[in-house]
Amino acid sequence: MTTPPYPPVSDADLAVLREQLGRPARGVVGIAARCVCGNPTVVATSPRLPDGTPFPTFYYLTHPAATAAMSVLEADHVMRELSELLAADEDVAAAYRIAHEAYLHDRSAFGEVDEIAGISAGGMPTRVKCLHALAGHALAAGPGVNPIGDRALALSSWSPARCVCAEPGSGG
Repeated sequence: MTTPPYPPVSDADLAVLREQLGRPARGVVGIAARCVCGNPTVVATSPRLPDGTPFPTFYYLTHPAATAAMSVLEADHVMRELSELLAADEDVAAAYRIAHEAYLHDRSAFGEVDEIAGISAGGMPTRVKCLHALAGHALAAGPGVNPIGDRALALSSWSPARCVCAEPGSGG
């Protein structure tokens, strides 16, 4: 787990991000989580992009295998299951609200943007909207911070403990 502020992003990191994303990364302020091999998995992104656009998704999942795994879960309607869990379990709902506050706190270290004030990512604090964002937060913050992100990672076919960066199409 890496918490703000982050060490400077290297040119090598930016090159890997370009390969992972298929375009240059925008507004990167740090690498928030890395693959076990050292490649970026989650970037921390400025709350205002260089072109002036507000950007609420502070923790942005970049690893192609991780993003593919979250896409599979979304296609399999796992968000509905996680939304039901959120609605039924008060402890999960309370932890999710705390995760939302932690996300906002982390992002605020890089500036406040009025257009996105109080908005985190992934549907927090009341719904499950984007597993990519929630998994990114869970990876950046570490286990036990974002219960829905942790659950999505546990349900996925991808693991942060196993490198697949050298596999074709995986961004490494």
